Amino acid sequence: MSKIYVLHENDEWTGHLTERLEELNLPYELWHLDQGTLDLTSEPPEGIFYNRISASSHTRNHRFAPEYTEAVLAWLERHGRTVINGSRALRLEISKVNQYMALNQAGIQTPKTITAVGRYNILEAARKLDQSSFITKHNRAGKGQGVQLFHSTEALREYIDGPSFEEPVDGITLIQQYIEAPEPYIVRHEFVGGKFVYGVKVDTSEGFELCPADACTIEDLYCPTDQQAEAPKAKFQILKNYRPDIVDHYEAFLEENNVQVAGIEAIQDAEGNLYTYDVNTNTNYNSDAEAAAGTYGMLELARYLGGLLEKSYV
Repeated sequence: MSKIYVLHENDEWTGHLTERLEELNLPYELWHLDQGTLDLTSEPPEGIFYNRISASSHTRNHRFAPEYTEAVLAWLERHGRTVINGSRALRLEISKVNQYMALNQAGIQTPKTITAVGRYNILEAARKLDQSSFITKHNRAGKGQGVQLFHSTEALREYIDGPSFEEPVDGITLIQQYIEAPEPYIVRHEFVGGKFVYGVKVDTSEGFELCPADACTIEDLYCPTDQQAEAPKAKFQILKNYRPDIVDHYEAFLEENNVQVAGIEAIQDAEGNLYTYDVNTNTNYNSDAEAAAGTYGMLELARYLGGLLEKSYV
């Protein structure tokens, strides 16, 4: 029997999806792709294959999950299976350099960024960036890995020479223009089936955490505005009647890159310039924000996968 196959490496991030698949009485199977074997002479089973491999897999001791998944996706695509977030999506997920180049190709503005390989080339890259304030981040990241804000190259030198310096898993560090927002928030735009579902306002006053999933915890506190909230408030808030013009550009970008499910994050500076800085093809949703708004990303995703299954095999 054909079914929905969920390719992943983190059990904590599958529960909300499998609950919705069961709610809709959809057949599914989980493929945990941390490690394994793959017979390239065999044929894959029939079904819909949804890739949820994350750039942060190495932080869960799943160092080679993306590489193994790339092999599995090549096998699936070779045999013409329907793959949601296939090889191209995985390439974008595990490389911010690839993200930025693809976004720029689509005419979408990203922060000025210089890459560096080698610890002391990070310092040289910061000099070339020539900004009074800048941030560092890892090319293959997740959970805020490598994100640090600096106001001088001397402060960066102390970090590089100090015990808290983090080596990026792929060796590539990004040195990036610091975008100072007039208010401490960013907006994450969620898409299912390549179509906009909602925008969620993320409060960054107490730190900058990219992952809205309930299972995530704030480990690296990074505030892009250096402002503090005056009173406790919801960290995630789904915006009502929100569909700015950039959404049309995002949908075109996703179509061009064969990405069906994604969360795209953007920040606006004091002059009103919008900078897109992250594309998450392994997107998660915040249950509190969704309950308050009555909109459910995983339900939309389960319906989308179920519709593909019915269209192809029923």
